[in-house]
Amino acid sequence: MEITKKAKQQLTASPAIIDLQGIVKRFYIGKPNELEILHGIDLQVQEGQFVSIVGESGSGKSTLMNIIGALDQPTGGQYLLDGECVGNLKDKQLSEIRNQKIGFVFQTYNLIPRTSALANVELPMLYAGVPHGERTQRAKELLALVGMQDRMYHKPDELSGGQKQRTAIARAMANNPTLILADEPTGALDSETGHHIMDLFHKLHREQGKTIVLITHSRELAEETERIITLRDGRIVDDTGSNGEITNDRDVNDIREQGERKADTGKRGAIC
Repeated sequence: MEITKKAKQQLTASPAIIDLQGIVKRFYIGKPNELEILHGIDLQVQEGQFVSIVGESGSGKSTLMNIIGALDQPTGGQYLLDGECVGNLKDKQLSEIRNQKIGFVFQTYNLIPRTSALANVELPMLYAGVPHGERTQRAKELLALVGMQDRMYHKPDELSGGQKQRTAIARAMANNPTLILADEPTGALDSETGHHIMDLFHKLHREQGKTIVLITHSRELAEETERIITLRDGRIVDDTGSNGEITNDRDVNDIREQGERKADTGKRGAIC
């Protein structure tokens, strides 16, 4: 079902799915080679936004992604994910957050090699305790959604790069997550296949209202999103977006051809 204009307007007033307040990340703490990578990051992403985080190698975007994805904890500051204070959670609780609230899509796919595409998509639901018949049915539906219904019984080494990433996107959607976090999802693909993968993200955003955060070094890919956050040396140096809406494939193609965006910013969310 497509998001209406009224629903889009309501999203701008919704609470922040991601609320980072003064996030600092240091390594080798207390040692002579102590290194601070993130220097007080403030970032809020509202429900239903399609956001890109861009930056050159060494900008801190991978470190920030790990914190957003609850894969690592900040040294300082506060992080709320969908209203829950992540910094107070133990390892088991963080694992549950990653399983139920975040759908990960990685550049290298991270599929289990000796099992089928179908079984790979079922796996997060297995960990979540979804009954066998229910998770198999949902996995088939998700693979059909990404155009993999004819390859669901194939193993990863029998799939092309684009097919592997489609499977990974289906897996990311398995538990109907609050957030899809995509780390360089087109980095290992040729440009044409990469555009097909981006089209899938646009479809999930447009038709299901998914909140998507895309981590990329590619300004071209970032221009397709509603909002572009630029990191440099561990700080946000730019936060721009579009006052318009990406509503159909023609809009996406226009962005790819013209690369034109207008300014917009996110709103602050709750404090933990």
